[in-house]
Amino acid sequence: MKYKKRQFYIENVSAEKIAKKFGTPSYVYSYDKIKNNINNFKKKFKTINPLICFSVKSNSNLNILSIIHKFGLGADVVSKGELLAALKAKIKPEKIVFSGVGKTIEELKFAISKKILLINTESENEIIEIEKIAKKNKKKINIGIRLNPDTDAKTLKKISTGKKENKFGLTEKKFLEVLKKYKNSKYINIICLSVHIGSQITSHIPYKNMLNVVNKIIQKSKFKFKYIDLGGGMGIQYENKFKKLNYSKYNKLIESFLIKNNSNIIFEPGRSIVGNAGYLISKIIYIKKTNSKNFVILDTAMNDLIRPALYGAKHRILPSKINETKVSKNHEFVGPICETTDKFLNVTRYQKINQKDIIVICDVGAYGMVLSSNYNLRPRPAEILVNNNSTKIITKRQKLNNII
Repeated sequence: MKYKKRQFYIENVSAEKIAKKFGTPSYVYSYDKIKNNINNFKKKFKTINPLICFSVKSNSNLNILSIIHKFGLGADVVSKGELLAALKAKIKPEKIVFSGVGKTIEELKFAISKKILLINTESENEIIEIEKIAKKNKKKINIGIRLNPDTDAKTLKKISTGKKENKFGLTEKKFLEVLKKYKNSKYINIICLSVHIGSQITSHIPYKNMLNVVNKIIQKSKFKFKYIDLGGGMGIQYENKFKKLNYSKYNKLIESFLIKNNSNIIFEPGRSIVGNAGYLISKIIYIKKTNSKNFVILDTAMNDLIRPALYGAKHRILPSKINETKVSKNHEFVGPICETTDKFLNVTRYQKINQKDIIVICDVGAYGMVLSSNYNLRPRPAEILVNNNSTKIITKRQKLNNII
C-alpha cells in the first residue's frame, strides 16, 4: 500500500508484477491490512467487548471469510447463500446473525436448523412465520426485532436505512406493539433489539441520535434485551479530503448508553474491515484526447466495479509507476461498457500516462466483487490475496465458455 522505488506495492508485491502474473482486471486484497483492521476495531471497542459479526454482503469470498473466522469474528448474513458461505468458512453458528427484510420460509427453516445465534426480524408477518416453524418443530427460537429509529445517517441517500421512508425495521409504535404481543410467546424468545441506520457514516453524531432513540424505546418498553445490535455502517476514508469515523468517540457514546442499559453489544462491520484492504488493478487500453479532456479507457468497467455508477462513489486511482511529468488537463477514467455512467473518476491534473500502463483503483475491498456482473457478457475478474511477498488466487478469472 505504498510506493517503493516509484512502483506501487501491495504489501511486498508490486502491482506491475501482479498484473503480469495474473492479468487485468484483478481484485487484490492485503491479508495484513485485513488483520490490522480487525485488531484495530477490537482495540478501539475493547471496553464494551462487542460480538463482532462481519457483514458478509460486503465481501463473501470464502478465503476472506476464513480470515474473518481466524481472528474470531462472527458473521451477519442476509441470505441462505451467505449463511452457507459463513458456515463453510467455519464461522461458529452461535456467532451468526441473520438479517434482512425478506427472508423466505426456506431460509428461515434453514437458519433455525443450523442453530444460529438469532434471526433479526423486520415485520410481524416474519415473526408469525418463525413462530409456525418453531411450533411445528417444538422449539423456542431466538429472535431480534429491528427498530427503524427514523435517524438520518447523513450519508448517501441510496445507502441510508434508518429513516421512516426506508423499508427497514418497525416504527416505534409497531415495535412496542409487537414486543408486547410476543414477549411471552411459547415459541419465540426475544433477546435482541436491532438497529442499523446506513453505510459509510463518518460522524459519530448520527450514532448518538440513534442511541438516544434506542434508549428511550427501551425505557418505554421496560424490557430487558440480552443483546443490542447496533449494525455497522462505519465509514472509511475514500478520498484524502474526507474523514473516517472516530471509533473512540463512538465507543464513549456506547459506554454511556450501557450504564443505563446492561446488554451485550453486537456490531456488523463490513466496509471498515475489508474496504481499504482491496485494490482493482487495471490496464489502460486507449487514451482518447479531446479539446476539453483526455478519456483514459480502462479494461475495467462498471460490471467489475459498479459503485461509481450506482452511488456516485469516488475511488482514488493511482499509477502503478510514478514519474515527474504532470499533465494539466482533465483526465476522465472510464470503462469500455456502452453506458455513459461507465466512468470512475475525473482528475484535473494527473501524471503523464500511456496506453498499456497499469493503474490501481483503491479501497474496493467492500461492495466491489460482490456487486460485479456479466453485463455486456464480460467475464468477472480474478481475485488475488497477497500475504507479505506471496500471492494466491482466491477466485479464478471467469471464462467466456463458462458464461455462454
